[in-house]
Amino acid sequence: MISFENTEIAFAYKSDKDLKRAYRLFQLVGLPWLVSFGKKFTPLAFRLRLPIKGLIKATIFRQFCGGESIEDCNETIATLVKHGVGTILDYSVEGKTEDEGFEETCNEIIATINKSANDSAIPFAVFKVTGIARFGLLEKMNDTENLLTEKERREYQLLFQRLDKICLSAYNAKTPVFIDAEESWIQNSIDRLAIAMMQKYNKEEVVVFNTLQMYRHDRLEYLYVLHKKSQQTGFKVGVKLVRGAYMEKERERALKNNYSSPIQPDKRSCDLDFNKALNYIIENIADFALCNGTHNEESSLLLTKLIAKHGINPKDKRVYFAQLLGMSDHISFNLAAGGYNVAKYVPYGPVKEVMPYLLRRADENTSVAGQTGRELSLLRKEYSRRKKNK
Repeated sequence: MISFENTEIAFAYKSDKDLKRAYRLFQLVGLPWLVSFGKKFTPLAFRLRLPIKGLIKATIFRQFCGGESIEDCNETIATLVKHGVGTILDYSVEGKTEDEGFEETCNEIIATINKSANDSAIPFAVFKVTGIARFGLLEKMNDTENLLTEKERREYQLLFQRLDKICLSAYNAKTPVFIDAEESWIQNSIDRLAIAMMQKYNKEEVVVFNTLQMYRHDRLEYLYVLHKKSQQTGFKVGVKLVRGAYMEKERERALKNNYSSPIQPDKRSCDLDFNKALNYIIENIADFALCNGTHNEESSLLLTKLIAKHGINPKDKRVYFAQLLGMSDHISFNLAAGGYNVAKYVPYGPVKEVMPYLLRRADENTSVAGQTGRELSLLRKEYSRRKKNK
């Protein structure tokens, strides 16, 4: 039976100094006023060219990122794999708007795939479609009734070519790739693109995964529809299940534009749908590959029980657990020690350009009920254990 209370396993990779640093950081991100100030101040500080890069790099960047380049991540990759945890290299640069930037991002994603080829320490690659295409194009494409202009059709063709190049690289490298979920008003576009890639590359085994954000009330039904489509047209379904990362933004936009929010009415509904999705996928695992991307202990334990119930080998590559670097180590490392497939998202990129990602992580730790308190209590517990044993 897996226990997430074993802090000796959870933090074995951290020195006493690293433990204290993490504790201080979670104390700070647990202060909503400080996170709110940081969200406003940091972009301004970069615009004014204030010398804040060193401070960010030594604190929040160090906790949640692997480095500024792929090579910088080598130490993190080696540390994780030493403890049985894989790495998902995540080029977390956002906000590009021109073709040149999209091509650069596409090439960088392919570089992460090439890095992972024949390397069991890096079991997956990942990317956001907004890293290789203009947000406005995806938004217009979201509603199939919107007709694209000739210029937009050319833009779409370039997007499709980039996407196909990434998925083909993943297919050739035998490295499955996650297409991350994004805002609901561009997600239909992403879903259609993901299905097109699954139909092309998931004939025999799963290469391409789509991501379902279960804080949306329509995603469980979408999972059923996707499975049916795969059976009709002959492809296997890759699913990364997450609860979601854009809840506040989704609710604000729905309220502002006077439409029904896509978000679940409450956390319980989200948890129920997430766990129903886990059950459904495992019951139909012959047609699926699953990444259980959650920091939720209940859902993580549930999947271990489902694996046992259905007689699935914990090392079956069709079933993975994943968490973000710097968070929920008590889940990741205890699962890995228990013999399960586990990987950590390891974001990287220039400090200034990964700030949107880092600010979301800070936001997440203040808005998710109990997240910061749980991290702090576990770090405190491990520090006390070490002190007692000295």
